Amino acid sequence: MTDEPVPVIGMGTWQTFDVASRRAREPLTAVLDSFAASGARLVDTSPMYGRAEEVVGELAPANAFLATKVWTRGRTEGIEQMERSMRLLRREVVDLIQVHNLVDWRTHLATLRDWQRAGRVRYLGITHYQKSAFGELASIMAAEEIDFVQLPMSVELPDAAEHLLPLAAERGIAVIVNRPFEGGALIHRVQRKPLPEWAAEFGCGTWSEMFLRWIVSHDEVTCVIPATSSVEHLEENLRAGEGKMLDARERTRLREKLLSAA
Repeated sequence: MTDEPVPVIGMGTWQTFDVASRRAREPLTAVLDSFAASGARLVDTSPMYGRAEEVVGELAPANAFLATKVWTRGRTEGIEQMERSMRLLRREVVDLIQVHNLVDWRTHLATLRDWQRAGRVRYLGITHYQKSAFGELASIMAAEEIDFVQLPMSVELPDAAEHLLPLAAERGIAVIVNRPFEGGALIHRVQRKPLPEWAAEFGCGTWSEMFLRWIVSHDEVTCVIPATSSVEHLEENLRAGEGKMLDARERTRLREKLLSAA
């Protein structure tokens, strides 16, 4: 349970932050500088994202809210993985550690509660990226004391809004949304389609802004984590968290527009 002040647009790091060379990291430095300057804070990563934790640890500003994950089986293996993540992130205390895709979640939540009491982690949570896991996510959310849940939600996959967001609100669980563009498939579908004229009412100039605004206009959503290595795209993403939000009727209208573009 958290009242952490986290702006609604965060940063994902899957693929985009898995880079090795200094030259490849230069655009990410610019992205994170702009991200921090905007007041945005939450950067989400994982040990399964290749070099992403290392890059985040090197480049993220000191005031960033860093979220990573544990993705292995067994208590000892989980502790070893989380301690490695802390070294890579260059943090003695990590803001949030999540059980990635619910792998051995009972074991890791027990460890994380011990770590939380010891002050090694501030918040703990669970994640998944597939709709098929919604039933198990709901069961854990209802039965366990967790601070965050990370789940997929988009204009194309609105199921979480009906089935999981109300439960998160009831239980006081913060919600991080992943896969807002369905791995880029949504952007590909509409790349040659004009924006609806009414998008201008919300200050949106791109489809990505509209798709993100659809997500963050749900009051239960704490943060959405699109990934980017472009300052221009970051600025588009950030604009989606500002100004007028969509109401339920307008969210339905946008979804119908997307379905008609299929």
